[in-house]
Amino acid sequence: MSSATRHAIIAGAGIGGLCAALALARAGLRVSVFERAPLLEEAGAGIQLPPNAMRALDTLGLGETLRARADATQGLHVRALGNGQSLMRLPQAAMQARWGAPSLVMHRADLARLLLEAIALTPGISVAAGMAVAGFAAGVDGVSVALRRGLMRQQVAGDLLIGADGLRSAVRAAPQDSASDHLRFSGSFAWRALVEAERLPASLRTPETALWLGPKLHLVHYPLRHGALVNVVAVLAGGAPAVPAKDEWNVPGEAAVIHAAFRQAAPQARALIAAADSWRIWPLYDRLPPPGWTQGRTALLGDAAHPMLPYLAQGAAQAIEDAVALAAALKGNGDTAAALVTYARARLVRTSEVVRQSRRQGAIYHLAGPAALVRNLVMRYSSQDRLLGRLDWLYAPHS
Repeated sequence: MSSATRHAIIAGAGIGGLCAALALARAGLRVSVFERAPLLEEAGAGIQLPPNAMRALDTLGLGETLRARADATQGLHVRALGNGQSLMRLPQAAMQARWGAPSLVMHRADLARLLLEAIALTPGISVAAGMAVAGFAAGVDGVSVALRRGLMRQQVAGDLLIGADGLRSAVRAAPQDSASDHLRFSGSFAWRALVEAERLPASLRTPETALWLGPKLHLVHYPLRHGALVNVVAVLAGGAPAVPAKDEWNVPGEAAVIHAAFRQAAPQARALIAAADSWRIWPLYDRLPPPGWTQGRTALLGDAAHPMLPYLAQGAAQAIEDAVALAAALKGNGDTAAALVTYARARLVRTSEVVRQSRRQGAIYHLAGPAALVRNLVMRYSSQDRLLGRLDWLYAPHS
């Protein structure tokens, strides 16, 4: 069967699933996307689009629109949480000159809307909300997917099935005989909030991505919607209740808990925490990519394959890279199963390394005592070129 007539079914209409739909349609496939949530909306608030993500989005023809709608900060500014001391700055101009693409920030809902607009203008893609994958059967010639909407059941046939349905993917194969194939809870929770910029002092409205490092916790904030909002993310170990898996991405956080966690932080950081009216919390998991990333005519993408901790801001970026690599493997290769194997091989080493390095980065962020002092000294006295060079493996173009 030629690539022009193949039908790809995608489970999940998050950032990765929507990017995959665009990439596959532009590679000549017909695409059907099914999202189990009743509405196509992205949970959370802000999203960082680092240079590697921007290059992948440029490949999808979205770069110009993204640059107009997203915020380009002045760069990254790292501070010590306890006293507010500046540890290092990485200017946006230097990063873009080195890696050939900017680092942007955007509201997740705005990015989802942009992707849906692009999909609406792209022939051969359909998107349906409120349709959950209830099961599937893959054979030599294709795949049959069972869908559920309330009491309604429906069967859809396709040539391949892509699981872009997140951490607890319905498409993901049964766990392999390997400890690495099991979800790993980090013990930490992300606390997220949006604050109207006009409620904050000028020092907290600087157009930069600010990172404050403290023992066993850190704080990130950056502007959204051209400075009208400030996205706030605090990560700390513990401090949140155990919640059922079905509710874990939409849990309200008790302000008293996070206020207590930051009681010894610098005044600016405390002011930012105090300005948030409400918080939502997410438990942080990761997992190395599994041996069974592809099976016949099914494959995984994004968090379904390789959920990662947020310390390198690469969760969405790696899903977007997956989408581009998937389309590249399928384009011009009529052997669907072989193309999916090629896709997985192309992504396995890189995504595994990002998962591992994200864990390592989190440990560095949350150092305490003498180790934190050494970290701070290294940041303060390293040259800009050396600091940027440590990120080449992640942001520089790769084959």
